[in-house]
Amino acid sequence: MAKDPDKKVRRPNRPLLWILWILVIPFIVVLALGTTIARPYFALLNEFIVQPNLSTEVNRAEPRAMTEEVESEAIVLLENDGALPLAPGAKVNVFGVGIEQFTYGGTGSGAADESVNTSLMNGLRNAGLVVNEDLASWYKENTPEKQEMGLVGTDWNLYEIPQSAYPADLLAGAQGFSDTAIVVITRRSGEGADLPQSMEGYTGSTADRHYLELTPDEEDLLAMAKADYESVIVIINSANAMELGFLEDEGIDAAIWVGTPGSTGTNAIGNVLTGAVNPSGHLVDTYPYEVESAPSYFAVGAFDYTNVTYANAGLGGSSEVGEGLPYHYVEYIEGIYVGYRYYETAAADGFIDYDATVQYPFGYGMSYTTFEKAIESFSAEGDTVTVTVRVANTGDVAGKDVAQIYVNAPYTAGGIEKAEVVLVGFAKTKLLEPGESTTVEIAFAKEDMASYDYSGIKAEGGAYVLEAGAYEVRLQDNSHDMLDSRAFTVADDVIYNDANDGKRESDLITAVNRFDDMSFGAGLAYVSRADWAGTMPTARRASTIEATPEQIAILTDASVDNPEVEDIVVANHGLKLSDMAGLDYDDPQWDLLLEQIPVNEMAFLTTMGGWMNTAVPSVGKGHVIDTDGPNGPNLPIGNLGGNQYTGQSMLGATWNTELAYRMGIVFGTETRTIGAGGIYAPACNIHRSPFAGRNYEYVSEDGFISGAIVEAEVRGIQSAGVHVYIKHFALNDQETNRDNGGLATWANEQAMREIYLRPFEMGVKQGGALGIMSSFNRIGAVPAAESHALLTEVLRNEWGFRGAVVTDCVMAATTCDFDRAIRAGNDLELSFGQILPGLDDSTLKTNYGHHMLRQATKNILYTAVQSGSNGVASFDPYPVQLALYAACLVPIALFARYLFRRHKKLKAWKARQVETAV
Repeated sequence: MAKDPDKKVRRPNRPLLWILWILVIPFIVVLALGTTIARPYFALLNEFIVQPNLSTEVNRAEPRAMTEEVESEAIVLLENDGALPLAPGAKVNVFGVGIEQFTYGGTGSGAADESVNTSLMNGLRNAGLVVNEDLASWYKENTPEKQEMGLVGTDWNLYEIPQSAYPADLLAGAQGFSDTAIVVITRRSGEGADLPQSMEGYTGSTADRHYLELTPDEEDLLAMAKADYESVIVIINSANAMELGFLEDEGIDAAIWVGTPGSTGTNAIGNVLTGAVNPSGHLVDTYPYEVESAPSYFAVGAFDYTNVTYANAGLGGSSEVGEGLPYHYVEYIEGIYVGYRYYETAAADGFIDYDATVQYPFGYGMSYTTFEKAIESFSAEGDTVTVTVRVANTGDVAGKDVAQIYVNAPYTAGGIEKAEVVLVGFAKTKLLEPGESTTVEIAFAKEDMASYDYSGIKAEGGAYVLEAGAYEVRLQDNSHDMLDSRAFTVADDVIYNDANDGKRESDLITAVNRFDDMSFGAGLAYVSRADWAGTMPTARRASTIEATPEQIAILTDASVDNPEVEDIVVANHGLKLSDMAGLDYDDPQWDLLLEQIPVNEMAFLTTMGGWMNTAVPSVGKGHVIDTDGPNGPNLPIGNLGGNQYTGQSMLGATWNTELAYRMGIVFGTETRTIGAGGIYAPACNIHRSPFAGRNYEYVSEDGFISGAIVEAEVRGIQSAGVHVYIKHFALNDQETNRDNGGLATWANEQAMREIYLRPFEMGVKQGGALGIMSSFNRIGAVPAAESHALLTEVLRNEWGFRGAVVTDCVMAATTCDFDRAIRAGNDLELSFGQILPGLDDSTLKTNYGHHMLRQATKNILYTAVQSGSNGVASFDPYPVQLALYAACLVPIALFARYLFRRHKKLKAWKARQVETAV
């Protein structure tokens, strides 16, 4: 049909145009810009949405079996007058709210889903014990609920039920049920706070008692049990060393320490009580009658500077947030005299009465059988000392025992500080049948007996020194009781520095003083055996003092080094990270690979380290999940979870490095199976004080056994293709003020090197650790994450560490300046760095900053390729981003089509208008 030339041509619809401009175009712009800006954060989908929860799909049998095995070898028999083991099928009354409030682990990074754990009562039942079910039901109905404290925090109230609340018929029925009473004493601990040194303000005890003493209600419970029952057995369920003098009371017949037994360790408790397992654990801490006897007692807790403040811009948690917060401090005034090093030395010098002061020595543990141990052969030729010990089971029950080797080194009053004895080696036997014997060989380097001379007595500028004199190598039952010994003589001082005898064999470069500002910066008079009475603290350190001008200058220093250098080269060489497998850290091909990575990818990788290390598309690195924690896989921001292993102190109490290695394999395999490639574990800080909140995560008061257990566990974990981050480096030995970024930590370098750094050193040198986590606190006045002396000079240059260093969780608190940290050797920020900015233009837009980013990137990539954890997580965010970009093209294409058609219509309309006008 022909068009009517007189028909009016309508103008194209303008409202539709405006709708498109107002709604569609802004959407396109926002989507396009959003996918560009938020490109890095697609990685978070791994943590929150896409990564599946594989917890229920993983075989839990092996991790749970390993947990029970560790606990079986860790339980310590403290007392036994013959009450243990119990007869098979024995009837028992179990008393104490610990039945329902049993402590399996701790709070924070080491937490787990405890609802799937085997309860204490089920553990006893599984061992064949017949429990008083009426009593158990009464506790279930009447035990108060603990306060829910969240991820970080612990309920310090103690809820033991008063004797007046027990129904008379319940107690009468219990006496008729059995003449055996098991009393459970439970204490909790965890991340974010230390145990109270006074119970003022808490339920269940009195202000003049601390958390590690019995409460009045617990005393009454024990008094009832002793009065009414023929046999009383006490279970100590606490990772922290309690005051246990009451165990020597008449009427207490036996006691075991079970620590924190994890998911299935309660089965081991039942088996030890029945004798199905002969206890072979040994203590990893000294148990004094009064915790106040330790020189560190008066120097743990909260101490503030009054004349210098800082701002915490973190998200909070256990830390204070805001402006004008006081810097805090803690002083390690005890020097090297930590735990048994103090008690054994002070006793040897006649300063204390050992038997009146110490109840259970470090290394103590009883058995249901008896053993004889003696040195069978000894050699001190060359650079190594080798001791062969014969161990014989002289009793009538199969069992295991531990040979412990200590060294007594020559000491001169006023010279380098020396402890009376220092643990240098140990070995656990196989299961020995009655009458069976075996030999174990324990070897150690002579350089490991050297003391660190930080004050220049023998070596100006500091050095390890093996002083001339007689060295006694002692076979002991524990830190106090010697069984046998051999001696050898060092003819002349061996000074391990460049001016004298050269570096230690195990070091890459000579160890010299790196921390003079820490050793001497607080003007401390450290405890010295040359003057016990004059240096031993007798009162609490001042809770507030003024910082010195020198301390203030370091505390407030915000300068960032940026020397003039040529910028990095960026070029494509066609390499992938997988091409680096098997190559040495110093292989020149690394330089070519790193040249492919642009600055924006390096910046994102280094600052987006919150429970992950992200994909690097330019070299084909996949996204990898890193998970907490030291007692089992535990991803607090996602949906990954795993088995709750025993506390780290229980692994230490096994005194079994072969078991620690096997446990590491199981731990690493589980971690990898649930979808993670890295683990923030093991933790190996020191039990400086029994009040430290995270002692359950740490092995011991002793640096050597901590290192021996940790390095074995590290080897096991990493053999499963998972990289570790040993934490918290270093001197993060209390929770109080630990993540309030102003905790200045003052200690001398001898104590640092011989005790607090030793587990990390062994984890790196013997364990081959590929990752380290720096700590919240400051080394002296310098944040640990910003300490070049700690992270580069000692860790990398002296020890030869090759791998990545991650900060602790800086989202919670402003504990470091990452621009300064990355220059110090801290490679990865445990944060979501471009949400909480981790780098500024001093790094992002400077040549030197680019070089620092490249070095950090190399360390992270080396860790990934060496461990085999490159891209364990299945989700790659980049295809999603490309899909979103593609999705943007659809409305753009539709809008372009609309504009083209509208243009044609508008052109026709205008032409018609002209024709009409004509």
